Amino acid sequence: MDNMAMTGNESVKRTAYAAIDIGSNAVRLLIKELEDCGEPHFNKVLLLRVPLRLGFDVFAQGRISDRREKDIVRLMKCYRHLMKIYQVKAYRACATSAMRDAANGPHIIREVEKKTGIKIEIIDGQEEARMIYNNHIENMKDRRGNFMYVDVGGGSTEINLLADGELVCSRSYNIGTVRMLNNAVEESEKSRIRRDMKDLAVSYPGINIIGSGGNINKLFKLVKGRDRRYPRMTVASLRELHDELKGMSVEERMEAYALKPDRADVIVPAGDIFLTVAELTGAQYIYVPVIGLADGIIDGLYARTHMEPVPYGYEDDGQLD
Repeated sequence: MDNMAMTGNESVKRTAYAAIDIGSNAVRLLIKELEDCGEPHFNKVLLLRVPLRLGFDVFAQGRISDRREKDIVRLMKCYRHLMKIYQVKAYRACATSAMRDAANGPHIIREVEKKTGIKIEIIDGQEEARMIYNNHIENMKDRRGNFMYVDVGGGSTEINLLADGELVCSRSYNIGTVRMLNNAVEESEKSRIRRDMKDLAVSYPGINIIGSGGNINKLFKLVKGRDRRYPRMTVASLRELHDELKGMSVEERMEAYALKPDRADVIVPAGDIFLTVAELTGAQYIYVPVIGLADGIIDGLYARTHMEPVPYGYEDDGQLD
């Protein structure tokens, strides 16, 4: 399923890879095309985000509702058709916190594979943190100093500490925006993240934050006085914006900042998490390079397909049900 194109006198080989990220708030499909004419280069060709909001079922009732189960199946059928259209060579579908915690998660995964052919893996928080980190390890090697890589999702927060570009530790906490809206965060998790952040701040002074996830991307776009030279904002400017958002209703946030409903409610607890980590570590800046789990999935696929046969192959093996 590789495509060939001619650029001048050079032959350019193009190969499409896809990632499906089944999160607690939204389900994303990312397709990137690899151009290889001596030096590999990825271009994003498609990104879709559908707010299925699985976490609202799971963190309140412990399971995914029948209606949302049907929606997952419908969405996976759509995503499979799109992968065919874009001639995807290899894909990986990963489910995170909500599917991990759902009592009927394994049943739903079996049903999805049976009805759509899409194989879904439930990954734990540590693997999620490693994949997010690995996606940008090359960029981090060029950065001196201590950086706390924070990815805030609907069900969990993944944290990686980097010292001079080297990974020091990866942590995962069952603290996420949808959990917070459902009052489903355990006090023990709050205590653990506070203890860990304080300890790391002592051992690695001068930490700044690298933020990941849809909420920090949106906050960065909305914040006043962001740094034009770098993709970063001050913690103080985020706190100012967060205080303003927190004083509004969901409807007022939607109107004032043109936010979608599924962003307007979770953006405040996301700000709470980032500001808490910043306070505990003494961070002054938050860098926002617009990154996420789906990018890490595709980078991992590329690395593995260049070492062995396609491990998560997408093959055109028949019509969908």
